[in-house]
Amino acid sequence: MAPHLGAGRLDVEGVAGIAVVAAAHSDGYAATGHLLGLLAALPAPTKAGERFWSDLWRSSGTAYLLPVNMKAQVLRSLEGEGTALARQILSAIDEMTPPQRAAAGEVIGQALAESDHLPDLKTQVIGELWLRNLELTAWRVLHADRRWDDPDGRQAFLAAWTGT
Repeated sequence: MAPHLGAGRLDVEGVAGIAVVAAAHSDGYAATGHLLGLLAALPAPTKAGERFWSDLWRSSGTAYLLPVNMKAQVLRSLEGEGTALARQILSAIDEMTPPQRAAAGEVIGQALAESDHLPDLKTQVIGELWLRNLELTAWRVLHADRRWDDPDGRQAFLAAWTGT
């Protein structure tokens, strides 16, 4: 709720409306937050992290994952709108060949092993798990954004499942 709105201005219908919107979008917001959390686990896109991002670009074969190409989408995601970032991530992963994905996983796994102090796990495994998590989370963001507020679509769904 915006700070300039007092609770006295909200009636029961207004509160119910806020609850419905929050419940309808909570999975999308949670997935967007998780997507940002995964990116935050990587080296920061600063001078110190340049080598990591350069290695990731070379190994993955895609520039979609570079901070300069994701910055606007990350900033929009911080405001709760994660679909553009999710689409870009899925495009990047889709663009990778299996060898590129394995190489990117190795680069990511090495960075995570160093930062999370997981030396007993293979970096390839860590990186592949991170990439799978990123891919699945991006899918969850897009899936949660589907538009269920369409009354005709909702009725068609109910009719299909109830056989009416």
